[in-house]
Amino acid sequence: MQSLHPIKLKSSLHETIWGGRRLERDGWKQLPPGNLAIGESWETELTTVAQNEPYMGRTLGSLVEELDSRLLGERVITRVGHRFPLLAKFLDANAKLSVQVHPDDMYARLHEQGKLGKTEFWYVLDAAPDASIIHGFKATTSQKEVRQAIQNLTLENLLCEVHVSTGDIIFVPPGVVHAIGKGVLLYELQEYSDLTYRLYDYGRLTSAGIPRELHVERSLDVSHYDRSPRIKMQSLLLQNEEGFKNRCLAACQYFVTCEMVFYKNTMMMSDYMKNAIHGSCSILTTLDAELIVRYGKTLDYHEKLVKGQTMILPAELGTFCIEGNGALLYSYVPGSEDEIWRAWEAKNGL
Repeated sequence: MQSLHPIKLKSSLHETIWGGRRLERDGWKQLPPGNLAIGESWETELTTVAQNEPYMGRTLGSLVEELDSRLLGERVITRVGHRFPLLAKFLDANAKLSVQVHPDDMYARLHEQGKLGKTEFWYVLDAAPDASIIHGFKATTSQKEVRQAIQNLTLENLLCEVHVSTGDIIFVPPGVVHAIGKGVLLYELQEYSDLTYRLYDYGRLTSAGIPRELHVERSLDVSHYDRSPRIKMQSLLLQNEEGFKNRCLAACQYFVTCEMVFYKNTMMMSDYMKNAIHGSCSILTTLDAELIVRYGKTLDYHEKLVKGQTMILPAELGTFCIEGNGALLYSYVPGSEDEIWRAWEAKNGL
């Protein structure tokens, strides 16, 4: 059987009307030349291309099809079928995004040809002094009142706007009306779904002078019309010792994301996460880190990661270790008895 290797991916960059050039200015990505406004860098899109051998030039989608459970893991296949489960992104909000809402899995299955719904979380990497997000409503409202506010271009009067700072963790379940404000740079992890219902866009026009498409009826179908019980989440400290710190940022049935910080070229062995990651592929995304991932039976092989890069570790990769300096985000699909998931929910009252 062919041996498995990590898959280091080249990001898929997306131009948006609200994007900018910050991903390049701050050293996260190399952007195309010119004045293209890049709002999103999709790290695990199926069309992203491997940058390392023996997968060089292959798309993530083709590798999922070929390697199947060896890459995905049996837990992932049980949960979502033979498809990649999670989409990781960097977002640069140079202007405020539209107000959106996502359906849950059941609604998506019934109304969107069997697609997944979308649960996501945001980790704020940097924020302007006056930066904010929208998360739910100021007070309990109704579908009728929201519909009228959309027609009158006054919906922002009903929305709950919250100031955000670097390091904030925001969990966004299906049905929660939300938006990212100007001056926010963040990392997002979500179910692998392209379902976004645009509820409201402040009356903005495209470069062609026409309003962007809204999905009002479906948005109103899936929206929750009350205040969010909790907006900013607390991380869960898992380990803090000389040379290494690990905390869970967000956890739910779809994903667990931990932030690992390495000091003084610390090494973390795969045994540390063995029970959690068994049966699931993993996503590594470096923040300010320079790291080496060693793998193979005797750790003879290695791949390097620098700031802003993403790598997939196949579920059946086997023994590996991570060493270096800086912060790394580490995500996987949990099992039903995952202790980190349950502890994080308990800490956040969910």
